[in-house]
Amino acid sequence: MPETRFIPGADTARAYRDALGCFGTGVTIVTTLTKTGPLAITVNSFTSVSLDPALLLWCPARSSLRHDAFVAAKAFSIHVLAEDQLEMAQHFAKNGEGFCDGKWQLSAADTPALPGVLARFDCTHFEAHPAGDHTILIGQVKAVTTRPGKGLIFKRGQYGGFLEQL
Repeated sequence: MPETRFIPGADTARAYRDALGCFGTGVTIVTTLTKTGPLAITVNSFTSVSLDPALLLWCPARSSLRHDAFVAAKAFSIHVLAEDQLEMAQHFAKNGEGFCDGKWQLSAADTPALPGVLARFDCTHFEAHPAGDHTILIGQVKAVTTRPGKGLIFKRGQYGGFLEQL
């Protein structure tokens, strides 16, 4: 199959997005507590920044109705989803306020903690940087909770997991 070469821009936005989709990412849900209650958003723009101090980043879209609440949040938690949590990922991608009773609890960091995730990073707001149509939010990790299991992956617009090794 021949290679495609293009310069990223408004007229090639779809091709650029498709090219980015070639890189598989984990799926996370970021939560915070607002004056009106818990708020969540599903994201795959998540990465480690520093080990000392422990810093992570994620990037909410400026066009998201949830953007401003997360940029203003003093604390948030990033949840790494397990392979069987696709329904939760899809739910919070559409509805950030759709928390069901009993499906979350308040963490020691005063952020909503979701059940059954592989890892949760409880963070305080460290820095925010405008970056094109997103904002880079950097959190300083204050506590980490983990459990064994396989993660939920997103690649080329599809969710999946890892194949069992033989």
